[in-house]
Amino acid sequence: MRTTDTATAADAADSSTAAGMADMAVRPGVTGGAARPGRLAADLRAVRVLWEREVIRFSRNRLRIAMSVIMPMMFLFVFGTGLNSAVSGRHDAMSDFRAFFFPGVLLMAVQAPAMAAGASIVWDRQAGFLRQLLVAPVRRTPLLTGTCLGGATAGLGYAIPVLCLAGLVGVPYRPELVLVLGELGLIAFAFTSLGVLVAVCAKRPETFQIVVGLCMMPLLFLSGAVFPASGLPGWLGTVVGLNPLTYAVDALRRTLPGVGVAGLGGRAAGPRWGDWTPSVAAELGCVAALAAVALAVATYRFSRSE
Repeated sequence: MRTTDTATAADAADSSTAAGMADMAVRPGVTGGAARPGRLAADLRAVRVLWEREVIRFSRNRLRIAMSVIMPMMFLFVFGTGLNSAVSGRHDAMSDFRAFFFPGVLLMAVQAPAMAAGASIVWDRQAGFLRQLLVAPVRRTPLLTGTCLGGATAGLGYAIPVLCLAGLVGVPYRPELVLVLGELGLIAFAFTSLGVLVAVCAKRPETFQIVVGLCMMPLLFLSGAVFPASGLPGWLGTVVGLNPLTYAVDALRRTLPGVGVAGLGGRAAGPRWGDWTPSVAAELGCVAALAAVALAVATYRFSRSE
């Protein structure tokens, strides 16, 4: 059940979205016989309206913002500090394990709010609000694209306060952090696309929560966030290499100043394809491909099931 603050934010966002969609429905030039520019304008407006809806939900739920920031901080300063003390006695260990763990914490900060955009689709179906969106004179693709962009924006908003803590774990404040923000935006969009895909396939809130819980944590722990992705034995190395989040974590680690060059005791910490280490651009390409495929499949299922 939603809390009072969450319900208030959701009601305000739903009212804004409904007003925007109703305005589109009565605006001339965007109905069935409209020219292509009119349809494109309607699609872009739908994307903007649904993006604003997710942003409104994010900005008006301050308790959720605080809790989503506190959890990654606990992992960073409690779990990370504990592991740092465990490996500090090894001669090949890093000077600070928390710097190595920091990209994984950023991934955690982005994950939960981005996946919440998929949960909103499940709740909208239960509340009947989704039917109001479907009668708007727009295609299904803009409806999901706007939701994904809004979820990515919210995820990025949660990650920014965590990124501001970089100096506390030995990551210097340099211009490269701007590139990290761009990478986090892409990763958040990929998470949101996955959440939307699960939402259009699992129509009950209980099913959605179970599927997300069973998938997200294993994907996170098998992404190289806690241990190096290279040099793993047998099946574990294969699973980590096939995990798309492995390349997201490694791209963040190699872009963060003072982290990628440290490795773990000087050893290569990133994934390898045979004898070749993929570049940051190739790794981000894998994340972008994951987002595109998830959004395409979600759009296909959404068009057939609703």
